[in-house]
Amino acid sequence: MSESEKTGMISRRNLMLRAGAGMLAASIAPALLLARSAKGDTISDISPDGALQKLMEGNQRYIEQKRTFPDQARSRIVEVAEGQHPFATILACSDSRVAPEIIFDQGLGDLFDIRVAGNFLDDGVLGNMEYAAVELGVPLLVILGHERCGAVKAALDGKAVPGHIGTLVAAIKPAVDSTKGDKGDAWDNAVRANVKMNVKKLTSSSPILAEAVKAGKLKVVGGRYDLDSGKVEIIA
Repeated sequence: MSESEKTGMISRRNLMLRAGAGMLAASIAPALLLARSAKGDTISDISPDGALQKLMEGNQRYIEQKRTFPDQARSRIVEVAEGQHPFATILACSDSRVAPEIIFDQGLGDLFDIRVAGNFLDDGVLGNMEYAAVELGVPLLVILGHERCGAVKAALDGKAVPGHIGTLVAAIKPAVDSTKGDKGDAWDNAVRANVKMNVKKLTSSSPILAEAVKAGKLKVVGGRYDLDSGKVEIIA
């Protein structure tokens, strides 16, 4: 056999080996994706409604003091070190009594938390929300206010406040003003109005989030956390 014939045979054999490897990779790729999904290495396929149900079931466990403390073992620490794939984004108040992972009985890597006193929207908050929706594929966004919110009370009182606290008050004041003359508790009316105002404002402020909602990839709801009972009520 000539040297050129030997070279040709080797080339054909290499082509066949590469083709075989490609077919093998194609055949096992779906299985690998499923395996990674089970480990949390890919974006969860939980639906927006499913995510809300999971969140509210966790809150019910918290209320009944039947918490399961999910996703908090050492194995979870190792797992999420490779990447995060939360199933819900929570814009909550900075109040120390409103800790999302606790009140929803969730664990590491489950929730994408954004916290600011008065749970209102600004460019920074919207950027966080867009990142969660677009880059992480989070299917649920909750704007969570709470009973007896201090930031809302400051806006309700209308008194001068020091330093940068005034930016918080200014952001919440439109919601407070919208409740003037309403029956019931003025403070709680303002808390609820602030949540609803920001839910309504969300899609008009962010075309990215508006498109995700329109496509059915993102669900946006507003909630109110009761400090006395621990219950989260969906109000918007």
